[in-house]
Amino acid sequence: MAFQKAVKGTILVGGGALASVLGLSQFAHYRRKQVNLAYVEAAECVSEPVNREPPSREAQLLTLQNMSEFDILVIGGGATGCGCALDAVTRGLKTALVERDDFSSGTSSRSTKLIHGGVRYLQKAIMKLDIEQYRMVKEALHERANLLEIAPHLSAPLPIMLPIYKWWQLPYYWVGIKLYDLVAGSNCLKSSYVLSKSRALEHFPMLQKDKLVGAIVYYDGQHNDARMNLAIALTAARYGAATANYMEVVSLLKEAEPHTGRQRVCGARCRDVLTGQEFDVRAKCVINATGPFTDTVRRMDNQDAAAICQPSAGVHIVMPGYYSPESMGLLDPATSDGRVIFFLPWQKMTIAGTTDTPTDVTHHPIPSEEDINFILNEVRNYLSCDVEVRRGDVLAAWSGIRPLVTDPKSADTQSISRNHVVDISESGLITIAGGKWTTYRSMAEDTINAAIKTHNLKAGPSRTVGLFLQGGKDWSPTLYIRLVQDYGLESEVAQHLAATYGDKAFEVAKMASVTGKRWPIVGVRLVSEFPYIEAEVKYGIKEYACTAVDMISRRTRLAFLNVQAAEEALPRIVELMAKELNWDDYKKEEELETARKFLYYEMGYKSRSEQLTDRSEISLLPSDIDRYKKRFHKFDADQKGFITIVDVQRVLESIGVQMDENTLHEILNEVDLNKNGQVELNEFLQLMSAIQKGRVSGSRLAILMKTAEENLDRRVPIPVDRSCGGF
Repeated sequence: MAFQKAVKGTILVGGGALASVLGLSQFAHYRRKQVNLAYVEAAECVSEPVNREPPSREAQLLTLQNMSEFDILVIGGGATGCGCALDAVTRGLKTALVERDDFSSGTSSRSTKLIHGGVRYLQKAIMKLDIEQYRMVKEALHERANLLEIAPHLSAPLPIMLPIYKWWQLPYYWVGIKLYDLVAGSNCLKSSYVLSKSRALEHFPMLQKDKLVGAIVYYDGQHNDARMNLAIALTAARYGAATANYMEVVSLLKEAEPHTGRQRVCGARCRDVLTGQEFDVRAKCVINATGPFTDTVRRMDNQDAAAICQPSAGVHIVMPGYYSPESMGLLDPATSDGRVIFFLPWQKMTIAGTTDTPTDVTHHPIPSEEDINFILNEVRNYLSCDVEVRRGDVLAAWSGIRPLVTDPKSADTQSISRNHVVDISESGLITIAGGKWTTYRSMAEDTINAAIKTHNLKAGPSRTVGLFLQGGKDWSPTLYIRLVQDYGLESEVAQHLAATYGDKAFEVAKMASVTGKRWPIVGVRLVSEFPYIEAEVKYGIKEYACTAVDMISRRTRLAFLNVQAAEEALPRIVELMAKELNWDDYKKEEELETARKFLYYEMGYKSRSEQLTDRSEISLLPSDIDRYKKRFHKFDADQKGFITIVDVQRVLESIGVQMDENTLHEILNEVDLNKNGQVELNEFLQLMSAIQKGRVSGSRLAILMKTAEENLDRRVPIPVDRSCGGF
């Protein structure tokens, strides 16, 4: 078994400083020239895509079935697998890709959303004189610049603040961040800088101000990870790759070589997860790019294969946007247990994470309450005491499994670098394992280079540097204005479409439904507080969405932003998909149930709902209990001990508020813990206790009842003669 460590770079690390063979100025000039040449080569060598639009999934399945033999078959539709398919097909190789779930359904959609070299990896490289870690950082910084270039609609530079609370840390971290800029060289996004305490608080007003000395700001990239992954897959399909999601590899095909009699992998037996149909896909070379499931596929080839992947779970949480500035992130370089926490604005929300703990491999990782609370506690340490960090403000949470490459005997995943490894088995199966999101393209290049060499395939060099991904070529920062002017979309919706689909946003706009309002003219929202519109569901099916989960988590990002909003949008999403895909009532119910289960377990809804149960304690002061009882009895006028929809409607009508019965039912159901169709006094007190403790926030019933009480208390009887006889 041969291992090829995929590491690049020529600068050595020694004595805590960087030494270059060429000298720093010469090296920077050389790298600029090298990068520019690569972009020119990519532009000149890559032909136009063979398809104006990606072929349908049905057409792709026919290609997979009818092609006698592909050059490359990639197993895995994450960032690396799709990157391999794009790299191979743009070299002129007949390429196929199969994924057992949806594109980006695993780790690639559950990242920190950063495109970065890794400040902490550079720190480890210098402190431990680790040349491999240094080379990985350098490679990642080059790839960061390329990714920002080829998908400008999905990515952008993001300033990240590192707050300093001890004077000695200021020069220490300043040197480290400046080295990060230096290693990036010509690929440096913007130069880092130091802020005084007052300027730091001006940029990040919710920051803990006690003992704050100042801050350092550096730049990394940020992206929409699932949409980026999908853009890579769609680009590969447009260039001619036969890509299919929901195609599971059941077994690997093997045949004996004529001269040696040695068994070699020559394809895979695949099963359509949606229909159950099975068929063989033959290929000269099979690539295993399955992330955390790397060893599962390797053992299809050789059941005695040693494990080369040690999985690690990373949990993230999403909180309301007011927890962070709109355009400034935060890095906690040393948490209470030595890990790193990012606190970043993303999609007008705030994302915080990540944890790093050993885990078992599963298709359905679940964020634990312990990890969620760990992140919340770390966030509390860095935010002002004026900002109450509440458990109830966690709108979504997820766990992603990192496929770290490690010595199987190692137990400490936190000290492991995410360098990638290309493994070639005796039967010719090529495995690409490890690495990180940012370096997916160079990982793919190394993998296809190995495939060409091992299997004597005829192809030229990689052509993916500078190759625009789907939607990126004709995108511009002002594209959204044309969407507003030409189609009558809301500005927020137009900006969202431009940032999600790039130059393909016009195709989505053409599908948008008329609202029936004066403004916006078109673009019916799926849920009021987010800019996702119904047309995206129809367009998402063209992007190979097959299930409601695909739609709420990867075509739109609703599930990652707010699980309750995603659940509210589900019925309409299923209706729209049913119309396009001819689902019957049974299929619609099945999709709803599966999607709700996904939200409940994998996106943190379970942890959120467990903050208020029929077993929740009531920890209130006697004065608070009296106050809340008084509020409750304004609705429970008959002293029944519970309130129903009729009671709430009666009070709302008395203060001139109209609300439809379905909405009221949803509002009461959130607090009806024993599900008997009514909210009892005890349940209401449990709710108010949970709100006081910060475990629950944004309860519609609590806000509605408080507002109604205030209106009732302010209301003054109006004399008949002053109101024209009470008319």
